Amino acid sequence: MEQTTLSPDELSSVHAWWRATNYLALGMLYLRDNPLLTRPLRPTDIKPRLLGHWGSVPGQNLVLAHLQRLIRRHQLNLLYVAGPGHGAPATLANAYLDGTYSEVYPDCSQDAEGMRRFFQRFSAPGGVGSHCTPETPGSIHEGGELGYSLSHAFGAAFDNPDLLVVCVVGDGEAETGPLAASWHSNKFLNPARDGAVLPILHLNGYKLANPTILSRIPEEELLSLFRGYGYRPLVVAGDDPLSVHQRLAHTLEQALSEIQAIQGASRRGESMSRPVWPMIILRTPKGWTAPKMVDGHHVEGFWRAHQVPIPDVANNPEHLALLEQWLKSYHPEELFDPLGRPRPHLAAWAAEGPRRISANPHANGGALRRPLRLPNFRDYLLPVEAPGQRMAENTQVLGQYLRDVIRANPHNFRIFGPDETASNRLQAVFEATGKAWMAEISPLDEDGSAVASDGRVMEMLSEHTLEGWLEGYLLTGRHGLLNSYEAFMHVIDSMVNQHAKWIEKARTLPWRAPIASLNLLISSTVWRQDHNGFTHQDPGFLDVIANKQADVVRIYLPPDANCLLSVVDHCLQSTDYVNVIVADKQPHLQYLTPEQAVIHCTKGIGLWPWACSDAGTVPDAVIASAGDVSTMEALAAVALLRELMPELALRFVNVVDLFTLPSPTQHPHGISDQAFVTLFTPDRPVIFNFHGYPSLIHRLIYRRPNHTNFHVHGYREMGSINTPLQLAIENRVDRFSLAIDVLQRVGRGEGAYAHAIDWLRDQQIRHLEYARREGVDPPEIQQWVWNSSERAG
Repeated sequence: MEQTTLSPDELSSVHAWWRATNYLALGMLYLRDNPLLTRPLRPTDIKPRLLGHWGSVPGQNLVLAHLQRLIRRHQLNLLYVAGPGHGAPATLANAYLDGTYSEVYPDCSQDAEGMRRFFQRFSAPGGVGSHCTPETPGSIHEGGELGYSLSHAFGAAFDNPDLLVVCVVGDGEAETGPLAASWHSNKFLNPARDGAVLPILHLNGYKLANPTILSRIPEEELLSLFRGYGYRPLVVAGDDPLSVHQRLAHTLEQALSEIQAIQGASRRGESMSRPVWPMIILRTPKGWTAPKMVDGHHVEGFWRAHQVPIPDVANNPEHLALLEQWLKSYHPEELFDPLGRPRPHLAAWAAEGPRRISANPHANGGALRRPLRLPNFRDYLLPVEAPGQRMAENTQVLGQYLRDVIRANPHNFRIFGPDETASNRLQAVFEATGKAWMAEISPLDEDGSAVASDGRVMEMLSEHTLEGWLEGYLLTGRHGLLNSYEAFMHVIDSMVNQHAKWIEKARTLPWRAPIASLNLLISSTVWRQDHNGFTHQDPGFLDVIANKQADVVRIYLPPDANCLLSVVDHCLQSTDYVNVIVADKQPHLQYLTPEQAVIHCTKGIGLWPWACSDAGTVPDAVIASAGDVSTMEALAAVALLRELMPELALRFVNVVDLFTLPSPTQHPHGISDQAFVTLFTPDRPVIFNFHGYPSLIHRLIYRRPNHTNFHVHGYREMGSINTPLQLAIENRVDRFSLAIDVLQRVGRGEGAYAHAIDWLRDQQIRHLEYARREGVDPPEIQQWVWNSSERAG
């Protein structure tokens, strides 16, 4: 029996809105002039390049037309996430029709001239792209790379109890691994304190040139899939617009009623079990309302509707006539007055003010962002009586600080990590909160699992989902930190890349307020993979980050716990950056007093006078380091050289902020050339021990004075199941290799130097043999501390 949720007037209005947004979207694809078809269409009215995508647009416009009614009827706070790739014509058309676009961009006013400019700027140089880029009002989701819409939607809903996020998932997008994993986000959404997400899987049957998987499996199999994910699927299908309008209106009301019932019961304390949330499966034709056939080929309902359905319009009179017929089928004269303004019945259909989807403040989350209430990080700094004597787990100390950040910010800060929060020694946070978990809890979990329905630590073994949650959380005005093993940060290379691009573009828009920075803590690093081996040894995420625009990215390599605390405190206060912090979880020597650490991190780079022997002289060589293990080995090399060649004048430089190295013309953190020469000399050899791949340092300093004298040691893709010193020796970042390099490049007193180099090589062989025989490094390596008067190893 046909549902009649919509009254005749409502049915007329929703259909008019749908037609109007379809007309506007089609105009964006094709028209450069004659926006209201006030005269016959001419070739000169057509854009010289036809760019954009039509396929998912009518389906999204359908959903958006109905959401207007839902918002007005129920006074909803609703955020829309457009998952289908290249779906921007839909979101842009709705933003224009509800008036938001003209408010943000007054030159695109709601009249004929404004509409013409609106059409012209789409997919044009200097204009807007075919994705929901930051220029799109109402969007937090770019959509250029598929798979992240649902995780962004759930991230937006966490800690937003009054927010409903409607996420349209494209059926091509649904084939990606990140999207498949993100369906499990419903096991982490707490209806008592979080908002809700209503996923709408839009099955239009085709991708760019192929059918989609979920559109071609039997209906019962499809329903079973989503029931298995823990949803209650509701199906809306059809190709007759008026019938589909009624079905969709009824289904949206049903879904909203179920959501409100779930939230009401949970907030009244009647139910704390994991709810079965509704989701909608929407089946409508690909490129709905396009011509059925073009040049004897199927278009509507087929993959040829994916991009620009009618090609070569300006040069083909038949195609031009077909386009004009298509545009007129929407009856623009019924939708817009002669001046190009939406007619009153159309304008009245839109939600009002900030309730408009395109004006929802959560889509400009920086406007809602409030600074974190941070404890004084100085209260957590470790006393260091002498450099390089005390051992501590740097991230364990950080965990105590983060514990109190959570306590002070119970509604706008979360920690994200793939089953590794405790592994990365941040376990102190569990003194303040548990791990978010709405799935079944076993009695065994009481013995240390720390799962809780109100937990604020988000753990799931999907880096994609975690990153998507965090991005959605940040983009809607909150704060967070993601920690993960170093080698597997590569899983989210491209996600971080997309977020960095979003920040970069958003910074150019005065109406976009700054959001909290994306803070990524890399632990369980390349140099301490004693049992995991080669697969877990990859510091290349730093190279990926270094490729991004300099005003967006930051990389920090704090050598000890005090520096780590200073860096993290700074990063949590920053906005509009991607901050990458590298800090291993294993015990490390502590070098700097609290005061020294704060000064050193503020500068980002500096001398460690206690490790230098060049006071008042020009050094014979500079030994530099960036990274915790790299710093320890570099200091051990200094100690060796002081023992072997006490007459050498050595300078020791440590780098915390990696972007102090490039020229200030390349990065805003770059120190001046004068300061660079002061540290590294104009002409002496610099032996640089780096945490990552050596080429990155060479790339950063190639414009610097004396860059030809830099000799960088770093990871060389050599590794297996190694002891720490074995791995260091194989990659030439060990103390012996560094000392040999210094002696070879200084090149004085060939006899004595040759004997010292030979002895150092003997030590490498001896230590490698010991590790192979005993399975561990010798005690003098494991227990080494800074003492320049004793031989290191």
